[in-house]
Amino acid sequence: MFMLPGGGAMHLNDSLGNSKKIQYVVCLHEQACSIAAEAYARVTNKPGLLMVTTGPGGTNALTGVTAAYIESTPMIVLSGQVKRADMVNGQGIRQQGMQEVDIISMVKPVTKYAALVTEPQDIRYHLDRALYEAIHGRKGPVWLDIPLDVQAFMIEETTLRGWKPAEISQQGKNEKRKRLEQQVMETIAQLNQARRPVLLAGNGIRLSEGRDEFEKLVETLQIPVLTTWNGIDLIEEEHPLFFGRPGGMGQRYANFVQQNSDFFLSIGARMNLLQTGYNFDGFARAAYKVMVDIDENELHKINVRPQLAIEADAKEFMQLLLEHKDEIQKKDYTPWINYAKEMKAKYPIVTEEARTQKELVNTYALLDTITEQMTADDIYVSGSSGTCIDVSMQTFRVKKGQRVFCTKGLASMGFGVPATIGACLAGDRRRTVCVNGDGGFQMNIQELETIHRLNLPIKIFVLNNQGYAQIHATQKNIFQGHYVACDADSHLTLSPISAVAGAYGLKTVQIHSNEELQERVKETLDYDGPVICEVMIPIDLSAFPKQVSYKRSDGQMESLPLEYMNPPLEQEEFEQDMLIPLYEMK
Repeated sequence: MFMLPGGGAMHLNDSLGNSKKIQYVVCLHEQACSIAAEAYARVTNKPGLLMVTTGPGGTNALTGVTAAYIESTPMIVLSGQVKRADMVNGQGIRQQGMQEVDIISMVKPVTKYAALVTEPQDIRYHLDRALYEAIHGRKGPVWLDIPLDVQAFMIEETTLRGWKPAEISQQGKNEKRKRLEQQVMETIAQLNQARRPVLLAGNGIRLSEGRDEFEKLVETLQIPVLTTWNGIDLIEEEHPLFFGRPGGMGQRYANFVQQNSDFFLSIGARMNLLQTGYNFDGFARAAYKVMVDIDENELHKINVRPQLAIEADAKEFMQLLLEHKDEIQKKDYTPWINYAKEMKAKYPIVTEEARTQKELVNTYALLDTITEQMTADDIYVSGSSGTCIDVSMQTFRVKKGQRVFCTKGLASMGFGVPATIGACLAGDRRRTVCVNGDGGFQMNIQELETIHRLNLPIKIFVLNNQGYAQIHATQKNIFQGHYVACDADSHLTLSPISAVAGAYGLKTVQIHSNEELQERVKETLDYDGPVICEVMIPIDLSAFPKQVSYKRSDGQMESLPLEYMNPPLEQEEFEQDMLIPLYEMK
């Protein structure tokens, strides 16, 4: 359990300290606690546990809880609250108790279940329900707020009332199974008509504990496989059917494969805006689209238009599809797979230009080197946003069985450092690697002490470009170089990375050029203990390829479909790569 103690949770803290079953880890900020708990859950697929105090303890924890809600990560949060007699209790005032905040009203929109425990005898009821909600259906965080006097009560566990979910009748189960079976048969019928099918795998597959079924499905279908960023580690880079991660900041070859498909099966992916490229009409427009998601609302949002929307648990859907595998026609997809292989070979992410860059370090060359030197037992945690996540998700080559994850939904700066703590502990202190931006690194820099105290084998590569590169690029391209709060010249300064890390007692390494990459990355990874490696990169080094936008005839900006990426290809080459009619601009 990740925690930061406080007077409003003193009885909870005391009980935790006396527990023989729960190990607690102290972080130095509640935001870091919540992110570490989120990361722990991402690696274990079990609820991350978090304990905070009242008032600012709870409000500080909202960032990690919100991220967990967006990305369906199970978490259980226990917070302290002022004693019942000191609560506002409908008086119309803003606060009565010391540090009192109505945290439950704040967290309800980003939790599956949130409750104020007002009666000691109800604690089992709330715990039973909270745990059930966290791990059933679409997973997510839950929150129990416990007043100080309720915490202090002595209770007899055997007399406490519990909670059980309403049972679904056998008839209801049979009807659901029959409906899903019909949808599976329709999926197979459409697949059997296809010549260019693709399978997009999302994190819902891991959340459903359907990894084994997914591997069997890949071998059964023998069609090109793509993944979302959150599904990055479902399949290894070297698998002969894997062809990348499509999207607005995806790999060009992956986008070509997706966009030229005539059958598109998405399992466990919520198909967010970056995944579909903001252009709903142009997304996989020649394909019959099947979307499988556990959340009915995700199936019917405005940016997803599947011809067949299937509300189902990913594992359950795959199991049923595999049960009917004899109905799937064995077809020769060799021309289609050869096309996908051609695109992957033709458009590599790491170019010779990136490898031979003379000034400072190229981030693509850095990620290429890190990926090469990491082992399948290592865990990789991407930094939050901007260059570090874009380049990581474009470049990383996953090894079979390796754990890799990022924060795609909320993408909060400050994610990287505490996420490595949670991931490393969840992985039994396996070597854990992170590439983080210097801006995000500063936001939870205090957790270097937690890493030092626990002596975790964490290796953080910090991209030092002396500012916020993504903001710098936006202001350069859209505001004609009118820079505001993105570098030293526009009133943003960041603390010296190596000096601060050294003050926390951590080993530091610096990389100044591509020529140093092999040696310095090896030094960082091989060191027996935590290391902060400062990597000097130019602030104007952008992530490419990226999706293209254009100005319509009515003056409005619109995104082109995902096959259109910057830097643009020669028109003749582009047309040769497209197997379907070109998109008609408005």
